[in-house]
Amino acid sequence: MNHFDLPNIKEKVKVLNDKQMEVGFWDDAESAQKVIREQNHYQTKITKYEVLLKKIEESRDLIELMELEENYTFYEEFKESLEEVEKLSSDFKLETLLNGEYDSSDCILSIHAGAGGTEAQDWANMLYRMYSRYCEQRGFKILTLDILKEDEAGIKSVTLEVSGDNAYGYLKGEKGVHRLVRISPFDSNKRRHTSFSSVDVYPKLDDSDEIEIKDDDLKIDTYRSSGAGGQHVNTTDSAVRITHVPTGIVVQCQNERSQIQNREQAMNMLKAKLIALAEEEKKEKIEDLQGNYSQIAWGSQIRSYVFQPYTMVKDHRTNEEMGDVNRVMDGDLDSFINAYLQMKAQQ
Repeated sequence: MNHFDLPNIKEKVKVLNDKQMEVGFWDDAESAQKVIREQNHYQTKITKYEVLLKKIEESRDLIELMELEENYTFYEEFKESLEEVEKLSSDFKLETLLNGEYDSSDCILSIHAGAGGTEAQDWANMLYRMYSRYCEQRGFKILTLDILKEDEAGIKSVTLEVSGDNAYGYLKGEKGVHRLVRISPFDSNKRRHTSFSSVDVYPKLDDSDEIEIKDDDLKIDTYRSSGAGGQHVNTTDSAVRITHVPTGIVVQCQNERSQIQNREQAMNMLKAKLIALAEEEKKEKIEDLQGNYSQIAWGSQIRSYVFQPYTMVKDHRTNEEMGDVNRVMDGDLDSFINAYLQMKAQQ
């Protein structure tokens, strides 16, 4: 439900503040950090609400001043203030929809090129740039955990860790197949091509969320890193790929310098995916763990990006459209994310 309960949120902040004053609070550093993060999450909501109220009051004062003195010198300033109020209120309304258990969490976002060789790999790289730009504009921190580049062009896959308030809540609706229609720059005959890439999004869960993983169920491979890392790249088999045999889930990490660190990061990713899968199978918290974690079927796209013969981006779940495809590829996803969250709230 789209609702902001300020008294309740303030009470939660007070409880969390009191908890930090307890003797021995820092004895368990991991638990302490979790409390602080939760407090910051709620405090951010309060701050945004107070900023919005202040801007509304400023706009009201300006219009009252102009009416009282019958002097409209400040009209342009009032107009700018009103536009800022509209943007802040729209963003705040969107945040009130992010009330799922996992919505405030950081998340893992993976992009995989579909069939089609260079064309599909270039499309995966375009999506990589699009989500990177979106996260930068939203103020999220991005860490590339793994990337598999192609020599000719594009990428076969990339896995990102996205950190920030409500990162999973904003990005969870991006999970699915994304379809590109354009005249291929790799086709000498200038024919129109259709390419697909899949996006997977799941919350980064706490270490306190336990799940049993048997060693016999794991297939662990090591290989040489291909990304950034200076002189250590390609000198040792530090990158790690883990396959969970019973489910077929594959995770990999090459971001860290050592094999031990990459293995630990990959295991955390695997655990998060398995917990998400277990929750879905129980049909519990299904709205918070959006999407189907079984193999994505090509053709069941959630969104289409058309570059030729016309330009349009259309989300097939909400029917949200935007004619400026370049603006979307530069990270302007707010209208699509807003429409998706509104749809889920109504359901």
